[in-house]
Amino acid sequence: MTTTHNEVPNTRRRGSAPALDDLSAAERLSIDELRALQLERLQWTLRHAYENVPLYRRKFDEAGVHPDDCRELADLAKFPYTTKQDLRDAYPFGMFAVPESEVSRIHASSGTTGKPTVVGYTATDIDNWAGVMARSIFAAGGRPGHKVHVSYGYGLFTGGLGAHYGAEKLGCTVVPASGGMTARQVQLITDFRPEVIMVTPSYMLTLLDEFERQGIDPRSTSLQVGIFGAEPWTEHMRRELEERMNLHAVDIYGLSEVMGPGVAQECVETKDGLHIWEDHFYPEVVDPLEDTVLADGVTGELVFTSLTKQALPIIRYRTRDLTALRPGTARPAYRRMDKVTGRSDDMIILRGVNVFPTQIEEIVLGTDGLAPHFQLRLTRQDRMDHLTVLVEADPDAPQERRRAASSEVAERVKDGVGVTVGVEVVDPESLERSVGKLRRVVDQRPPQ
Repeated sequence: MTTTHNEVPNTRRRGSAPALDDLSAAERLSIDELRALQLERLQWTLRHAYENVPLYRRKFDEAGVHPDDCRELADLAKFPYTTKQDLRDAYPFGMFAVPESEVSRIHASSGTTGKPTVVGYTATDIDNWAGVMARSIFAAGGRPGHKVHVSYGYGLFTGGLGAHYGAEKLGCTVVPASGGMTARQVQLITDFRPEVIMVTPSYMLTLLDEFERQGIDPRSTSLQVGIFGAEPWTEHMRRELEERMNLHAVDIYGLSEVMGPGVAQECVETKDGLHIWEDHFYPEVVDPLEDTVLADGVTGELVFTSLTKQALPIIRYRTRDLTALRPGTARPAYRRMDKVTGRSDDMIILRGVNVFPTQIEEIVLGTDGLAPHFQLRLTRQDRMDHLTVLVEADPDAPQERRRAASSEVAERVKDGVGVTVGVEVVDPESLERSVGKLRRVVDQRPPQ
């Protein structure tokens, strides 16, 4: 393998648009240099996986392909996909490509829908991860010397430690708050005066409510940048967060099977999609039904192949996240991905119509008299599926505005999404608050 090109930006400048000299060597690569590096690393990854992971040897052999068949980047399409079920079937360590004694850290998913997916990291993997996270925080507007308040959960979930190591590598001061104890988090933000917060957007809303409950104007805090990830969120949500907090709200993307947070990052100077760090992660977008690779600009399912991971190389991993790839802007060599609009496995099919929670979020946030807290409840009546949108009223909204808002949401969902739903405007603070990833859909339908 070649060197990792994972230098931390050498700068103390605090402006939001870094000069070219402030970027790491990897970020200054030309497109041709990046493609050559990708091919070299892809060929290494395919060999490493084939030679050390029985699952990949079997999958490649069954598909009639060999690592030597990859002579250009387009040849990756010949190789089979990896799914979450593959990782579950290999539980716990069957996907590791190095001896267990060389694994420095283990993370895992919650396993709420089956066996957890287990991922491992060598010391080099951890260093690479910290490097792309440092690069991401810098792109978001964080700088050496900033305090970074980390409200992502610590533990087996990759969010907290991924953000922590990256912030430290960039030269920031880390406040490892984790999730929960919301009133205490508000106190820490008020007293410690961090410039950056890293948190799920839904928990940021919970923190905002707590600021206001304590009589503190959220716009008066020291926070300049919010790096929000771990769940889909919309442009309406960005405007809500920026207006209520007086900060830059930028998106970060990652998933544990590929690395963790830091796979892609929105740049604060453009806020036009997330630049994928393609020197470590090769993206494709495929048709979720036909499995064919789609051209840039066409929305489909995001697929990732790791290029530098040692402990757990991942080949063509199907993320289930829906997005499109576009040319780079703030980092020209690196393609951007659109904000994730939803997941193919989170999609609700209601009477033949595809419905995503983000579609409902756009409508709720654009309706006067409503708070941004909502939940979708699926039930079955007379063998027909029904969807009810439960949404909290704004505390200052009078009863007549609540009734009008309920009708407006139902009408806008019918006109914009194409389905009839029930809408219940409930009292403020009556829905469960998020301290991590938000559970938007509650399926109460009996099993068929």
